[in-house]
Amino acid sequence: MIDRRQLMRLSTASALAGSFGGRSAFAQTPAWPSRFVRLVVPFPAGGGADAIARIVAARLSEIWGQQVTIENRGGASGNLAAEAVAYSPPDGYTMFIAGDFHAVNLFLFPKLNYDPIADFTPVSLVVQYPCAMVVPNSSPARSVEEFIAHAKTKKLSFASPGYGTAPHLAGELFKRQAGIELTVIPYRGAAPAIQDLIPGRVDVFFNNIAPLISLMQQNQLRVLAVTTAKRSPAAPDVPTLAEAGMAGFDVAGWYAFFVPAKTPQEIVRRMHADTVAVLAEPAIKKRLEDLGLFVIGSTPDQLGHYLKAEMDKWGPVIKEAGITVRE
Repeated sequence: MIDRRQLMRLSTASALAGSFGGRSAFAQTPAWPSRFVRLVVPFPAGGGADAIARIVAARLSEIWGQQVTIENRGGASGNLAAEAVAYSPPDGYTMFIAGDFHAVNLFLFPKLNYDPIADFTPVSLVVQYPCAMVVPNSSPARSVEEFIAHAKTKKLSFASPGYGTAPHLAGELFKRQAGIELTVIPYRGAAPAIQDLIPGRVDVFFNNIAPLISLMQQNQLRVLAVTTAKRSPAAPDVPTLAEAGMAGFDVAGWYAFFVPAKTPQEIVRRMHADTVAVLAEPAIKKRLEDLGLFVIGSTPDQLGHYLKAEMDKWGPVIKEAGITVRE
């Protein structure tokens, strides 16, 4: 997680640079934006990425005086949207809300038609989200320690909502650090996995905490921990895996804004400064936190370093586990 005090200092400095350092550049180019800005979402309407994009885009539309339109372009684990953005004109009128897939698809697919680093310019990390580790109520495990002990005496399974997703990778890293074996059961999304978890057809599930909260409150599932270094604001009584004995465990899903490479820097600075300002607004922050999200904001450089760190973290895990995308 990025240190929030450092983040505020850097974000403020970057915003001031965008306000003052870029004035001469703006004077030599047409005013931006002079028409609508397209924000490409790599998943269908109604999902988490779509909700985040629409909340932030609505406020940016007001600030910029031009509509930020949402274009949902799902498919191929985010690759179709990423490719479309990579080949879009770098004129400041295409933005991309990329997720954690942007750091791992390079290791999951035999070939990508874009470079996740070279073909994009970072703007800002937007949010991170914790995954919850949940088990059926029928499970004998009432803590992470008890689950690990149980897994060492019996062959257990864990449900994955999709190969290479943050929940899947959280489970892979968990079993790696715990020194246990878990059989991966792949599902097409969280809903069918939950349907099998509740009656105990699978033994454990790692997933974005938001859709699990009501099930936890209704005692349909038992939550053991969350995967991030901090507790979730949506479930403050649930310990982290690090608190439960797995020192250093910190897995977060995330979403961030990128633009095509070679987008003018004065436009990137403006996008960054306004995005960070929107994320700091109490009303926007609360709407995002109510979805179980950590509101972040970052400088472009911080996002660039974060993306590379995520690649370095997950590349070896994916290789060791032999994870491949199965269509």
